[in-house]
Amino acid sequence: MSQPDEQPKVHAIGNRTYIVADVDPLDVDGVRTLQIGSAIWGVAFLMLLPFSGRLKDDGHLWWMWTCLAGFGIGVLGWDLCVRRRNARRTSQES
Repeated sequence: MSQPDEQPKVHAIGNRTYIVADVDPLDVDGVRTLQIGSAIWGVAFLMLLPFSGRLKDDGHLWWMWTCLAGFGIGVLGWDLCVRRRNARRTSQES
């Protein structure tokens, strides 16, 4: 097996030296991550919904709204990632 002529990239940060491997980055667009995360937040909200009265009495009603906010922000992020993925695919095709 022959060794490549190029030397590995070396970065010195502080008193440490790091060798950077010559590998391609993963092609992860984040869509599936946001789908699963949004679904978990949505299910958590639905699971807390029957207990809203008790949560309100105990001063923990914010738990429900946190779940709802997590779901909403996740859906917005999901849309952003889908748009970014589609734009990347379109630019790679042309």
